This record gives sequence, structure tokens and C-alpha cells, in this order.
Amino acid sequence: MRGSLFLLNFIKSMLTVEQIAEIANTTVKYVRREIAAGNLPAFKPNNRYFVNADDFKQWQFRTNKQLSLFPVASLQIPKSTDIINWIDISKEIKQCDGWHNPKQREDINFIDLFAGAGGLSCGLAMAGLNPVACVEIMEAAIATYNRNFGESVKPCDIRNEQSRAALINSIKGKHIHLIAGGFPCQGFSMAGNRIVNDPRNSLYLEMLKIVTKIKPDFVLMENVEGLRSMLDGQVERKIIEDYKAIGYNINVTTLNSADYGVPQIRKRVIFIGNRLGKKNFHPLPILSKSNYKTVKDEISRFAKMPENKAINHIFTKHNEEMKKRLAELPEGQSLYGNYSDAWKRVYWEQPSVTVKENHGGVNVHPKLPRVMTPRELAALQSFPDDFIFEGSKKWQLVQIGNAVPPLLGKAIGIAIKKALK
Repeated sequence: MRGSLFLLNFIKSMLTVEQIAEIANTTVKYVRREIAAGNLPAFKPNNRYFVNADDFKQWQFRTNKQLSLFPVASLQIPKSTDIINWIDISKEIKQCDGWHNPKQREDINFIDLFAGAGGLSCGLAMAGLNPVACVEIMEAAIATYNRNFGESVKPCDIRNEQSRAALINSIKGKHIHLIAGGFPCQGFSMAGNRIVNDPRNSLYLEMLKIVTKIKPDFVLMENVEGLRSMLDGQVERKIIEDYKAIGYNINVTTLNSADYGVPQIRKRVIFIGNRLGKKNFHPLPILSKSNYKTVKDEISRFAKMPENKAINHIFTKHNEEMKKRLAELPEGQSLYGNYSDAWKRVYWEQPSVTVKENHGGVNVHPKLPRVMTPRELAALQSFPDDFIFEGSKKWQLVQIGNAVPPLLGKAIGIAIKKALK
């Protein structure tokens, strides 16, 4: 009895993960990640985390101090809306398919940095652009890229000087019209506390070094929407000013993949720049909310298909109890109340929620008592059915969740191609 009272009083003097998230203006998910990383000491009586108030204060002080390390004091971000040069791509996006018909690819060369499995490369190839080089560090992703693009690229680290030199040497004699890169976005994510000095956030500077050396006509950068609000927009402004300093005029706005035929609500900030004095075009949406593609449109063809590992249609093995729970889960709800962005049953006749990199986000099939297969999630990302992912199921899902939807890449590629012409 005395031990129980001691434990009760001990718990009352502590902060819960939910309280910390509210005080620190961050997410429960991020606080748990900090605890798991050992950055925030915690106790776990009765299978629930509690944090001492003094430990929380020290953690909060360190976090706030880190936020002040980014040198942006002299930068000003205008409060006006984006300056966007929209261009109609509706005709070209229907007619052009440089993916299945390489003869439609023109003499417009691009390099894909942070290429992942090749979602952006696939989309740009669809638009009729010609991939000549890529850089990616993940072995499974490079294996996927090589399989689908007929390359023999090796994994390499863009931060390595030898890797950058090898890239530059590989494109000697070729005019590079575009360097594209979706530099890793986890450090900028709305899901975390968006610490600016996260090492992953400096990778755009590595892209800057390569652009400075190669001097392509255009640059394309993709990132999460959360980047735009970091430090009241000053991170975005710094990126724009860094590229302006080497001769590139940048236009930036947020695009929603669903506007371009992707059956998924996935918003991304898209930077487009050039050094030729031309307009930077962003693609005008080709669909509206009333005619967005739905989950049903894209994955109904897989509903009765047996498992086929050769095409990444790999089932997750659920026990009978789990199957029952999944079968009873209503559309739009999560199996676990505290994890509303995971184990969620997507709506059948609406676009999907964002497919995430954490093992596919564990999206529950809207009609069947199971989570979706990598092939189904790839379809929701608008990958062609003949685009095959290498690696174990786990790494297939990571590649799919990290990818730029090819149809979004295609729309942007067409806009850049029209600007070049």
C-alpha cells in the first residue's frame, strides 16, 4: 500500500509526454523520439513515460538554444503572397509519356540528386527529359534506380568530395539543362519540432556546391511544406538568397500532388530557378477537388490479385484477431487513437492521405482486413505498375514513402521544358 502511494505521488510530480508536447509547442511523436534517443530522460512506470520537471527544463533550454544557431538575423521574408508564373500543361501531360516511350525524350538532360528510388526521375522522364546521372546513398534505392533506369550507379554520399568529383566527371561533354533534388526533408518536417541546425538540413548546401560547379540552366528543389514556416519563413529566404548569389532567380510555391492526377493529398514546396533570365513556370493544376483521383480508381485492380512478390504485391501477415479489428475499423479512423496518422483506414472514394516513409505509414486497406501492399502504395504515389522496387518489404515501403510522386514530377518537368523552349 505504501509503495502504491509513493508511486502515485511520484507520478503526480512528473510531466506526461502529452503535457511536454503542449508546453513545448511540438508533437507527442517528437517527444517520444527524443526520449528514445536519450536526449530527454524519462521514467516508465505502468508502461507510460513520465519526465522530471527539471530534466524537461534542461531539455527545453538546449532545444531553444539550438534554434538560435541558424544565422538568419539579417534576413527578411516578405509578407506578400508567392509570385507564381502559372503555365497550362493539360495538353502535354496527356500526350507525353517518355517513360514507356523513350523516343519521346528530348535532348534535355537532367541530374537527380538525393534521387531515392527515382520517383522524381521517373516523372521527369515521363515529361520527356533525359536522365544522365543521379546521386543516392541508400543501397536498396540505388538498386531500384538501376533496375528501372538501366543504370549501374553505385551508392554514394553527396557530402564526400570524391563522390562530387565522380559525378562531375561522369557528365563531361554533356550540357546539363536541369539539376533536381529533393534534399532530405525530415529535419524540416511539420511532424517534429523543426530544429533548423539538424545536419540533414544542410544538405541543400551540398546541392548548392554542385550547382555552382556544373551551372545547369535550371534548378528544381522539392521539400516538405513545413519548410516554409520555419523561423517565419527565413529558412526559405536563405535558400532563395543562396541561389541568387550564384546567378539563379527562384520562384517558389506549394503544389498539391492531387491537382496533377496523383490519388493522394500530398503537398510539397517546389523551388524552380534559372540563370538564363527566363520565367520560372509552375504547372497550372489540371484537376480540382471535384474530380480528384481516388483510392478506388487506383488500387481496385489489386483487390482480388493474389500475392505476387515479383511486382511488390506483398501481404502483411495478420493474425485472426487483428484481421477482425481491421475489418471493423471505419474509414478515416485509426486503429490506435493516439496515432491518428498511422494504422488509418483510408477512404475508398477519396484521395489517400499522404503515404509516409515510416514503413508506408501503415495505411489500412479501405475494403479488405489488411494493410496495403507496397504495390498498392506505389500506385497511390502514381508509380507505373512496371516500376519495380528492390530490397526487403521494409525498404520497399521506405523508398515508396520517401518518393516524389512521378505524376507531380511529370507536371513540373513539362513546365520547365516549356520554359526552356
